[in-house]
Amino acid sequence: MTGTIQKNHASIFGTTLNQETYQHLYQQSIEQPELFWAQQAERFITWFKTWHAVNASDFNKGEIKWFQNAKLNVCYNCVDRHLPVKALQPAIFWEGDNANRRQTITYQMLYERVCRFANVLKSLGISKGDRVCLYLPMIPEAVIAMLACARIGAIHSVVFAGFSPHALAERITDAGCKYVITADEAIRGAKSVPLKKNVDEALLQAKVRKVIVIKNSGASIPMLLPRDVWYHEISRQASLECEPEWMDAEDPLFILYTSGSTGKPKGVVHTSGGYLLYAAMTHRFAFDYQPQDVYWCTADIGWITGHSYGVYGPLANAATTVMYEGVLTAPDPSLVWKIVDRYQISIFYTAPTAIRSLMAFGDSPLSKSKRDSLRILGTVGEPINPEAWRWYHDKVGHGKCWIVDTWWQTETGGVMLAPFPKVGNQKPGAACLPFFGIKPIIVDEQGKEVEKTQKGFLTISQSWPGQVRTIYGNPVRFFKGYFVQYPGKYFTGDGAYQDQEGDYWITGRVDDVINVAGHRLGTAEIESALVLHPAVAEAAVIGIPHAVKGESVYAFVTLVEKQIWQDSLVGELQKEVANMIGKLAVPENIECAPKLPKTRSGKIMRRILRCIVTGELDKIGDVSTLAEPEVLEQLISAHQAKIKS
Repeated sequence: MTGTIQKNHASIFGTTLNQETYQHLYQQSIEQPELFWAQQAERFITWFKTWHAVNASDFNKGEIKWFQNAKLNVCYNCVDRHLPVKALQPAIFWEGDNANRRQTITYQMLYERVCRFANVLKSLGISKGDRVCLYLPMIPEAVIAMLACARIGAIHSVVFAGFSPHALAERITDAGCKYVITADEAIRGAKSVPLKKNVDEALLQAKVRKVIVIKNSGASIPMLLPRDVWYHEISRQASLECEPEWMDAEDPLFILYTSGSTGKPKGVVHTSGGYLLYAAMTHRFAFDYQPQDVYWCTADIGWITGHSYGVYGPLANAATTVMYEGVLTAPDPSLVWKIVDRYQISIFYTAPTAIRSLMAFGDSPLSKSKRDSLRILGTVGEPINPEAWRWYHDKVGHGKCWIVDTWWQTETGGVMLAPFPKVGNQKPGAACLPFFGIKPIIVDEQGKEVEKTQKGFLTISQSWPGQVRTIYGNPVRFFKGYFVQYPGKYFTGDGAYQDQEGDYWITGRVDDVINVAGHRLGTAEIESALVLHPAVAEAAVIGIPHAVKGESVYAFVTLVEKQIWQDSLVGELQKEVANMIGKLAVPENIECAPKLPKTRSGKIMRRILRCIVTGELDKIGDVSTLAEPEVLEQLISAHQAKIKS
């Protein structure tokens, strides 16, 4: 082993953000980016070998390179380096489904379990550069397996445990995974999910060398020998020590699949050095994380939020995190708030979809908890509508918590825009300010920068360390998707505008923008207006062809529990939209949907609704990410019944 481990030069808790320090650091990050990122890399990351060049990226070629020739190990940064001071500190508080099982895992315990798992992987022939598919529930072994892969230089590809066998096979094949780590079953909302059975079905379409099975529920499952092995059996003699593999900063850390609006899922590749730095920095500053905090990101590890803010960001900062196997709303909607009290959680990060779902149960579940430990409330996944924002702020946080409404993407690696604690304004639904080093430019269709308050397309004009490097096996798709439309800029695919005070607002995906008589309307704005009505829990808005206007607005709404659909609601909702946005945005059609088609990460699949309304069912495309596949048939039947009536 050559080189020496470069110790951190300064504590990451030396800077407290306020308006003045934010402006100073942001200005430096834009005007002197290489100096800024070099200083932060020394503060947040422990390096085995330092870099020759900080940033060698070129947007014109779609090439992203950071900290060239530097060496580090991500697992070492998340576990080993904390042991001298934090060995006995809890790294993870874990709760099983419906709080029926619990574990407290200290950093010393995490180190030993990761080393054991890494040695098992090595004993099975897994080495640096091999791709390993993880298809696991939200159990501690999921985090341990990710870190074990990072420790030996294997590239993990986590597939959400709710995906179908076909979707799983597609991802195994695309990433070229030769190993799968799974569990007998997952338990969510008192229901079992047959993970091993799904893997067996998937492997009728894809071939691997080994399947490592973790005992979770204890269910009896078939094992195909010698392919399948029980982890608890082969790990008994594994050593609790394992030297980390020192990786190049640009070596891939993981592949994570995200669905495009059409076509097959794309494998987003994130690398070791830049990604870890950005995840750690954004976790520290976006949530004002302090050493005494207990932090809970509710996202599943199958999604980028679970990667960046459930695992890598918090653990790099030696945080104490909470992990929950079950569903936030079932079987007891008060359980989530009881967990907050049990561990005295101070930072809580979840999706607007979850907030609205919990809000639909009313305030009664909140009465069973105090929640007085909370100081920061975060949201992720889509802009939060004002009504949900106010309930979250006033009822959940007792009106005293700062709400960090984050905007970012799988491709960005971490938070890009947010109302950072103690900095700037709190505006329900606004993305507000850019993170350090992020230089947003809003442009029109020709790529010309628009004036303040004008809506356009959100682009980023400078590279940042956490940026996606490529789409696995498809660099052409990567270049065309993000860098061709606006040369010299990264195209986010989202619409946005800046208000008079300079705060950013996201109007929705470009393919979700509706053009009515030459006026571009963001779906998020109209949906926010619809859910202001007390009878509406959620809304989804699409544009459909119109002979005169080009497009017209069509809305689907789901009602609050126990509410009954009445035709008079149509007029009431149209009036609400007219009052909030203007008559131009009023939906010509409003349809009641028992449920909306959502991905497993909670995003509404509006293209499905568009195809149903236009009758183009053959163009629905990839639905492997649907959380509840049966919703598709329900929506088709309900829409056809509406037409007949």
